[in-house]
Amino acid sequence: MNNFEITEFPPEVAAELNYYVYRLIDPRNGETFYIGKGKGNRIFEHLKGSITTDENEDSIDLKLQRIRNIQKTGLQVIHIIHRHGLDSDTAFHVEAALIDAFPGTTNLAGGRYSNDVGPMNSYEILQRYKAETADLMHKIIMISINRSVNDNDIYDAVRFAWKLDPKRAQKAEYVLAVEKGIIVGVFKAENWYLAELPNQTSKRYGFNGQQAPRDIQGLYLRKRIPEEYRKKGASNPVKYNFKKL
Repeated sequence: MNNFEITEFPPEVAAELNYYVYRLIDPRNGETFYIGKGKGNRIFEHLKGSITTDENEDSIDLKLQRIRNIQKTGLQVIHIIHRHGLDSDTAFHVEAALIDAFPGTTNLAGGRYSNDVGPMNSYEILQRYKAETADLMHKIIMISINRSVNDNDIYDAVRFAWKLDPKRAQKAEYVLAVEKGIIVGVFKAENWYLAELPNQTSKRYGFNGQQAPRDIQGLYLRKRIPEEYRKKGASNPVKYNFKKL
């Protein structure tokens, strides 16, 4: 029996694995297109389209579409267990590290802990741990962005497209772009709109706006968001400092 024919592990094998972190690879080009964490036969359940719990709807659609396209060619997804025999917390860290290391996967989120202890250069490390904590004096939306040197600027990275309540968003006075816990941009949203993206299955919103006045930027820019908004493992990139009315 070769690897491509395996669709499940027998119970005694699954018991030995404990938590593991895996990659799904497209045999047509060798690309890793999904990274996940699980136990038992989780790795094979994607083929059945049965995983819906705790996953982003858009990520599920992109992943299943890739799997179906592979199957239409008569090929099978390659399953790689990258690490096994892990406890749950360690598996989350390994999963997040692999998502960082394999850009372009169908994982929309960076993985648990990515915003907390993800890749940083030495300057970012200093900024993260030496920065003064911001005192949020206005109604604020904080949006965590993932941005590299080759990506768009901060404004383009933060302005769309997010799952949020537009009525609540309109009550915010300012939008803070947050990168690895540090406020890297302060903007005044002029209007929020429904964003249209390819393969979109749920409503996402963006905003048009401009940089906040200089005195407002002085209150927040390059400061660290308060601890209560930096809970480890928090996966929602959008946070508010005011309650929904």
